[in-house]
Amino acid sequence: MADGARYSRALILGASVVSIAAMAAESGLAQTASPQTENVSSERPKQARRKPAKPEVAQQATPGVLNARAQASATAPVQTLDTITVAATKTKERAIDALAPVSAVTLDQIQGLQPNRLSDIFYAIPGVSFQERGDDPATVINIRGLQEFGRVAVVVDGARQNYQRTGHNASGSFFLDPELVGGVDVVRGPTANIYGSGAIGGLVSFRTKDIEDVLRPGERWGVDLSGSYGSNNNRGLGSVFAGVRATPDVDLFGGAVYRTQGNYKDGNGTEIGNTGNQVESGLMKLTVRPALGHEVKFGAIFQDYQYDIGQFNRGPVATAAQRALYQGSSVYASDAKNYTGTITWNYSLPSDNLFDWHMSVYGNRVDNDQTKTYHYSTSGAALCGTGNFGNNISGCVGDKRGYVLNTYGIDANNTTRFNVGDWRNALTVGFDAFQDDVITTDSRGNSNITTPSGIRTVSGGFLQLKQNYSTWFEAVSAIRYDRYDLESGKTNGSGDRFSPKITLGVTPVAGFQPYVSYAEGYRAPSITETVISGAHATGGGPAFFPCPDGTVGLFCFLPNPNLRPEVGKNKEVGLNLKYDNIFSANDSFRGKINLFRNDVSDYIDLVASTPVPTGFGSFSQYYQYQNIAQARIQGFEAETMYDAGNWFIGVAGHYIQGKNAATNIGLATITPRKVVTTGGVRLLDRTLILTAQWASFGANNDVPAGYLPATGYELVNLYLTYNATRDIVFSASIDNLLNQYYRPYAIPGASTDGTTQNDVLWSSPGPGRVYKAGMKIHFGGA
Repeated sequence: MADGARYSRALILGASVVSIAAMAAESGLAQTASPQTENVSSERPKQARRKPAKPEVAQQATPGVLNARAQASATAPVQTLDTITVAATKTKERAIDALAPVSAVTLDQIQGLQPNRLSDIFYAIPGVSFQERGDDPATVINIRGLQEFGRVAVVVDGARQNYQRTGHNASGSFFLDPELVGGVDVVRGPTANIYGSGAIGGLVSFRTKDIEDVLRPGERWGVDLSGSYGSNNNRGLGSVFAGVRATPDVDLFGGAVYRTQGNYKDGNGTEIGNTGNQVESGLMKLTVRPALGHEVKFGAIFQDYQYDIGQFNRGPVATAAQRALYQGSSVYASDAKNYTGTITWNYSLPSDNLFDWHMSVYGNRVDNDQTKTYHYSTSGAALCGTGNFGNNISGCVGDKRGYVLNTYGIDANNTTRFNVGDWRNALTVGFDAFQDDVITTDSRGNSNITTPSGIRTVSGGFLQLKQNYSTWFEAVSAIRYDRYDLESGKTNGSGDRFSPKITLGVTPVAGFQPYVSYAEGYRAPSITETVISGAHATGGGPAFFPCPDGTVGLFCFLPNPNLRPEVGKNKEVGLNLKYDNIFSANDSFRGKINLFRNDVSDYIDLVASTPVPTGFGSFSQYYQYQNIAQARIQGFEAETMYDAGNWFIGVAGHYIQGKNAATNIGLATITPRKVVTTGGVRLLDRTLILTAQWASFGANNDVPAGYLPATGYELVNLYLTYNATRDIVFSASIDNLLNQYYRPYAIPGASTDGTTQNDVLWSSPGPGRVYKAGMKIHFGGA
């Protein structure tokens, strides 16, 4: 990676933003002085025979929630639980009113946080954690202790993100730069089973930025320029987003992002190798309203991540004891490209109760090309040639390997509304399907075995009835059917199931809404879990075992065509609290509190056979993904916020337990405790916002044998946002103010000798203290 070119490009972008600021200042001040009525009067002329379609729900401005236009006017947002969402039921409702554990992250929160990684925007969301490597920019989302292989459904503009590569650390991730994100909805638990197979842990739905995030009322065109710089180590960001309403029925929007950083240091001052990376991304959207109530949107996203994954040796590796302490791993120069294309058709009219239609077709491709650049020993001449190093697990220095996932899908649903007496009913019928095509290439390494190629097709449909009686009773009942088929070589698998859901809620007094819910979710086995087969290569050492296919290796992977899908059965008791004008005019309180227990039957995990003696010790001969009896995950979650206008304070967090019910051993993927306190003030007519956040995480010590437990830790972050004018916004932050060392998840041991996987251990700590500052400039006109 060319550091000089990377830093130069970041400086150019930053300099461009700063230079334009000087030109924009006078224009910005002039626009500030102009009365709002002038902007209103300059709106585009009315159509003669057609009105623009109603905006998408995710793009509508909502009372009390700040969007880009409100922020520029220095109004006071805050209650993100008032954000309108369709994530829980695919019908419009505010997050606070949903009879489900729903949370939202708004664009204004994202911009105030100045996130470097996508995980930075989820601190205050209960039940959500991450398992990431510092040397891998991909994101791994964990909801209520469930992750990997689609247990959490992740969608970006409606497109499923199913990328998976088996190796050290989590087997399932996705790529998305936070600067592209316009908002996020999170649903915890299988309550969101209508979103399709896999969501036994929950759903995370990302919306990328669109024209409504840039243009203000009365503007026909607009441009947002942003730049920021951060310490630890040379964190540079530059972005531009622009949109134009070419006609009342045609919108064009696009944006580009460049991000870079060097190797950061953790809280102990240790530089974490290969944590530098370079990201280039962009998006384009064309929105057409061909007829009254209809909107068709064409979207495209491109992302290119260039990084090195793997860790260098940290000391001598001549003896077994030294290797356990200092030996790293192979290092790969990686170039991951992510292409996403979507076509969405929405139809909705307030006067039409028969049709409220949404359909989306999409394609998503992840193409990760890797070249081995370093090997942790000087052995391997017999395999790699004189003067070269490597082994038959990771290949030789200079070898290439590739991981490609092509996903194609469709999602369609319609809601019909009708009244029967005092009952208001919304009947939603939907269908969805996707296909994953995995292609793995590795000339001399083991990736063809650990991440096998294959095709998986998953489809399903659902029927949901949402009923409201008067103002005090609500019921949501649904049934979903899922089916999957997969094939790879001679191994095939298939299955289907019906999954029910029922939720009942009452509002005995205004603002107080308890509810109970039962929902089942269904996760089809992945290609890797079903068809992985063959010997794990020896790495140049002796072969311990013969395998059924005639090969020999350290151990043998066995396929499992009889693997059953996982079924999550979630019981939930929740309480929604919504009060306004409590102690003073215009103050407000929002709260969502819930207790849950999710019993996951036929939970799939990699199981080792009973160790047997070899000439080098006792080791397991076989590893196979199997259904264990049951995993039980239960806990408490809360999300609250009080906003008095000039100041605000909120507490969010969770307490979660998760165990293998057959062995009573804890699950390694649980984050048992998270408590996040957020408070702040708004000064200078609310143009200056100062925020402090304290996040306390508990260690997970109840883990299977061979795992190194995660650390408990406290993170304190400070944020500043200053609206200097309507068009210029300054932001600054200090992340990890106390410079804490933290390792947020348990580290697995090696399968052969039980020692910790050092590459995961060394790359897992988060960065120490980080100072950041940035600026956003807006241009626009009628």
